[in-house]
Amino acid sequence: MENQVKQKIALIFCGVLRDEFKTLLNLRPHVVHVQDLQQGLHNTPSTLRLTLQQAVDKVEGMELGIHAIVLGYGLCSRGTEEVVTKHVKLVLPRAHDCLTLLLGDKERYAQYVKDHPGCYWYSPGWIRCHTPPGPDRYSKLKQEYIEKFGEEDAEFLMESEQGWLTHYSVGTYVDTGLTDKSSVNNDITYTKACTDWLKWRFDRQKGSAQLLTELLDGPWDNEKFLVLEPGQMARMTADEKVVTAVGLANRQKPGK
Repeated sequence: MENQVKQKIALIFCGVLRDEFKTLLNLRPHVVHVQDLQQGLHNTPSTLRLTLQQAVDKVEGMELGIHAIVLGYGLCSRGTEEVVTKHVKLVLPRAHDCLTLLLGDKERYAQYVKDHPGCYWYSPGWIRCHTPPGPDRYSKLKQEYIEKFGEEDAEFLMESEQGWLTHYSVGTYVDTGLTDKSSVNNDITYTKACTDWLKWRFDRQKGSAQLLTELLDGPWDNEKFLVLEPGQMARMTADEKVVTAVGLANRQKPGK
């Protein structure tokens, strides 16, 4: 395979995409530095922002001769806003979260969510990085509550905790075809067991490696990616662009 991006780049990505990037990186020697970060940082956007900024600063201090740092993240609860470089370009997909990266198209993702408003997503990374809704999660959480609060209080807490699951009716498994087939088959069996237990409908969507591939190789088409110059940072938009570039003067005050 001939690389479309001749310049060296560095990749920082969420651990939920580890399997996909592991396969893609085997063919891409121009990616000279790779760092995956713990999945779940988006649950506290300020923590994700700080961790990403520290990772970016570290890469820029390594003198790797890179052209750009690319992020295997979406907007991710706005945790990728305000991350900034000093010397090289910063590239991130125009995506709200990793599901766009797995499906390969933000319009496809938006249409699927519109057609399936009660959808909860399962993927190779989501299954391995945390315990998704299903019998395993229920048992694990109940045991934690029993150990902390006792049997009686645990029953009450579990009833309260399970309430949010009523907003979902479909469990959708998506994979890009980049992960091992036997693992995917195991994942599908696991997802079906979860959806059966939850009394949800099971669906499977074939993902696409297109967006992940273009992130690594280019071209960084403006419709799919935001390319930030040094000193610029991303800011969420209310339209299909998802993010736009703003200067440091637009940085929000701490706590906002």
